[in-house]
Amino acid sequence: MPSNKLLSGYRVLDLSQYIPGPFAARSLADLGAEVIKIEPPTGDPMRSFMYSDQTGDASPIYRHLNRGKTIAVLNLKETKDKRHLARLLRGADVLLESYRPGVMARLGFDRDRLQAINPRLVHCALSGFGQTGPYRDRAGHDLTYCAVAGALTLSGTAQRPVMTFPPIADHAGAMQAVNAVLAALLKRERNGKGAFLDISLTESILAWQYMGLSVSQSEHQAQRERLLLNGGAACYNIYITSDGRFVTLAALETKFWKAFCLQTDHPEWISRHQETLPQKELITELQRLFSSRSLAQWKSILAEADCCFEPIPDIVECAIHMQFAARASISGLQPAYPGLINGEPVEVKSDYLELAAGQVPLWS
Repeated sequence: MPSNKLLSGYRVLDLSQYIPGPFAARSLADLGAEVIKIEPPTGDPMRSFMYSDQTGDASPIYRHLNRGKTIAVLNLKETKDKRHLARLLRGADVLLESYRPGVMARLGFDRDRLQAINPRLVHCALSGFGQTGPYRDRAGHDLTYCAVAGALTLSGTAQRPVMTFPPIADHAGAMQAVNAVLAALLKRERNGKGAFLDISLTESILAWQYMGLSVSQSEHQAQRERLLLNGGAACYNIYITSDGRFVTLAALETKFWKAFCLQTDHPEWISRHQETLPQKELITELQRLFSSRSLAQWKSILAEADCCFEPIPDIVECAIHMQFAARASISGLQPAYPGLINGEPVEVKSDYLELAAGQVPLWS
């Protein structure tokens, strides 16, 4: 068994759809957990999401989200399939589901029933707004979760917020679910008891808004492109080159800013590093500088300068970046597991196993 399969022996039952739950369960599968994904007869909508293919093949996005899993179909409105789910639950360590609040209970698997079936089960309910509160039943998707949580308030141009891509609340929620599941499994090693985890996508991205929330109400109104980290500083910004490419400068520390100024023959800018925000005049001057040369020229000029400069590549350029190649971070055009364990890349399965209709696995 490879040393990076840290979750080998753990069993995860994935009843989720779309992005957050499948991404979380896939992360557990990458680390060696055995994951069975149960889909309704109509399948997970992600099979064709953002993808058009006449052959009937599943979307590359779906394939990525479900790599390393075994996929089977159960109709949980049917009594016999509910019995099969109950048998699976008896052998599971983790149940990950993304139904709206109350759906598990309507299917006959409320908290008391799950506790009776398997008191060691870690049940993670991943939903838009959580299992309680006035928004518990409210419909939403990533964009509205980000809106409620304030994730769009301070990002974008001075004229308007911009939406994130890929959906950031979905992935923040998936990461939060994984963290909570692993913590619950660790606690179970000590007390032998399962846990119920109520994870909200909105609260997951809300937890990342500590910088904006730390600014007083009077200061943060309409502050897009006015703060240090959202476009108000010349040293931390995005610029356009003469050939229409974008580059980033993140010279927050004085030493990096000084290195940039000296390398570009503008020592007079060194003392302007901490000018009052927003630094509109200085930003304009830097934009004029970057507009004077092409991306290739800037890469050459700043290649040896230790100043936190990086071009913004297109996605194909990103996929062949030398840093990712050196760490085996991308396989084909799909990200691998994001990190090394014991000095080695994590060996992940590149695809899923889909069982034929009527075939449903059973843990002993």
